[in-house]
Amino acid sequence: MKLKPFAILVFSTLMISCATDISKELRKQVLDDIRPSAIEKADSFLSIPPVTVTDFQCVRSAGGRHDFYSEGDYWWPDPENSEGPYIQKDGQSNPDNFSAHRHAMVRLSDITATLASAWLLTGEQKYADQALSHLNAWFVDTATMMNPNMLYAQAIYGRVTGRGVGLIDAYHFVEVTQSVKILSEKGAISETHSAKIKDWFSQFLNWMVTHQYGIDEMNAKNNHGTCWVATAASMATLTGNKEITEMCADRFKTVLLPNQMEIDGSFPLELKRTKPYGYSLFNIDAMCNVAEILSASKENVWKFKTDDGKSLAKGMEFIFPYISDKSGWPYEHDIFIWDEWPARQSCLLFAGIAYKKPEYIQQFLKLPANPVHPEVIRNLPVRHPVIWLLK
Repeated sequence: MKLKPFAILVFSTLMISCATDISKELRKQVLDDIRPSAIEKADSFLSIPPVTVTDFQCVRSAGGRHDFYSEGDYWWPDPENSEGPYIQKDGQSNPDNFSAHRHAMVRLSDITATLASAWLLTGEQKYADQALSHLNAWFVDTATMMNPNMLYAQAIYGRVTGRGVGLIDAYHFVEVTQSVKILSEKGAISETHSAKIKDWFSQFLNWMVTHQYGIDEMNAKNNHGTCWVATAASMATLTGNKEITEMCADRFKTVLLPNQMEIDGSFPLELKRTKPYGYSLFNIDAMCNVAEILSASKENVWKFKTDDGKSLAKGMEFIFPYISDKSGWPYEHDIFIWDEWPARQSCLLFAGIAYKKPEYIQQFLKLPANPVHPEVIRNLPVRHPVIWLLK
């Protein structure tokens, strides 16, 4: 039986309406779950002072007081030459390496995103004002601000003063830029303040795309390349840089997805690491973060599929069973923090809504909302759903 044009129109309208209703309901489930704890946490942040890179110094840094500095995770003193260059131990983080600046950045991300969330939920200006005090300290105040680059990130004692891989530390700016974007667009912070903060991110973004460290990281073939795109896309979206936004979308379609993903949705390069489960989660999260960030610019990569069938949907089909039941993981177990994964992975949240998959959202809500292990927190730069669901 052939449907008449009017019947087809009615049927299509109903299908779109049902899909929209599902999306709204999934968002509501997450927001209802998060609302009380988000406001309570924001209240605890109302009186804490800003902490920036200028609060911590490391004698091994080749940079100055305003320069972000970190040291390579998997590099250790050589037991056969205590004064010589460090040696690498993949997957084994050296607890004595300098990480205070990274922790301060993670703290900034948590504070600003939590306060922005509370402002969205309540409309109370005190939350936006407190967020602004931290943003000003990091990006505006010349006494405490960070220089807009990462020339000295992921240094290795006795080998290099900084590396391109250090840019992955900037991945934690993703929720900072999203918070600034929301507070600016909705008038919670003034245009003057907003412009100054955006100018800092414009400078950082320019450094990312022109300095050799940034170019090296952009061309990384694994999760580092994915995180570069997520970070650049977030800054480009905030600052209105359409050229780089479009470049990020193109890179996702022509480089990240086709080169990193296998036909079954796995990431072979991540599976070869000493922490294959954690890295697989990290990379699918990063790819979904890219898709969500780009959706603000009308670049819909959620629906994109390569000629041989690779897509974010395929990536989720691969990883979801092992998020639901890790005991079925058929590869090597991670040598570090195996028991702490999974947490509330952003891939579940974003893909659940994008693909209208209630099972993804249900699993998201079952998982720990507030991880405490520093490595888990470090690998979950997107932990504040409100700023993404009420944007």
